[in-house]
Amino acid sequence: MVARAGAVLRAGGLVAFPTETVYGLGANALDEAAVARIFVAKGRPARNPLIVHVAEVEHVARVAADWPEVAARLAERFWPGPLTLVLPKHQDVPSVVTAGGATVAVRLPAHSLARALIRAAGVPIAAPSANPSARISATRAEHVVRWLGGRIELVLDGGPAYGGLESTVLDVTCSPPRLLRFGLVSPGAIEATIGGIALPVNVARERPPREDANVPLRSPGMLDRHYAPDVPLTCAVGDACEQARSMVYAGHRVGWLARDEDVGKDLPGLTVVCMPGDPAAYAAMLYAALHALESAGVERIIVSLPPYGEAWQAVHDRLRRAAIRDTPGG
Repeated sequence: MVARAGAVLRAGGLVAFPTETVYGLGANALDEAAVARIFVAKGRPARNPLIVHVAEVEHVARVAADWPEVAARLAERFWPGPLTLVLPKHQDVPSVVTAGGATVAVRLPAHSLARALIRAAGVPIAAPSANPSARISATRAEHVVRWLGGRIELVLDGGPAYGGLESTVLDVTCSPPRLLRFGLVSPGAIEATIGGIALPVNVARERPPREDANVPLRSPGMLDRHYAPDVPLTCAVGDACEQARSMVYAGHRVGWLARDEDVGKDLPGLTVVCMPGDPAAYAAMLYAALHALESAGVERIIVSLPPYGEAWQAVHDRLRRAAIRDTPGG
């Protein structure tokens, strides 16, 4: 199946495949027409760039024009793994991959099936998450089939994506390097490797900053609304149980992402998913839980927010973006 998937990619087709973060929707990163099909399949805005996946560190030279010393140190520490580095773009990378920008986002995934696919294809693979633009990322093959069945040539089923959230994105073309997206590699772990980095301006904000719709983004995952279910999601401030109860009494079918201390407070009309207290386990379960609630037919989702702190930053980032309803996503 991997050999067949590699042949599909070389022929200009689209293949969904597992990584340790989420499932990706891949195309030959050096084939402009193939990459353009990703945007059509997802309904993705052209200004939202893609991450290019490679199987070996030395293959970065095919897609990046420079490999600074700071990137080499980060790759030695975190690759293969869920860290994406923004680098100067190689001239062979089509502009559609980078949204017309001069930089390219590159990652070496840790999932063995993802790396086997890249090797079988013999080309770097451009791949965003395998879901419609702005919607919940796919962490299982059945999520991909649900969203994109009939729009792509092949889905490689590698079981659940065990990380559950998208990669951390770090721009190393500036000094200090700038964090563009929270992910499974924490800012503290990065700083322990290379020293200080610049954090996103929205760290302390209730929501991500609004983006100019005409300006290409520096990285994937920077749009206001993202990672969102089709139904409204509310991050509870105060008593989540009471808010959920009010929604049920108003006649809605409600899904509740609850914490351990919330267990036992459910009531008829309320579908409760108890989320883990460990941040890594919570991240691994989040999107699958949202998919399950959607499949159960809920009309509203309410979330008991997990604790704050660096270990939870990526989870809070995804929940904030998923809760935004008034802007277009990507």
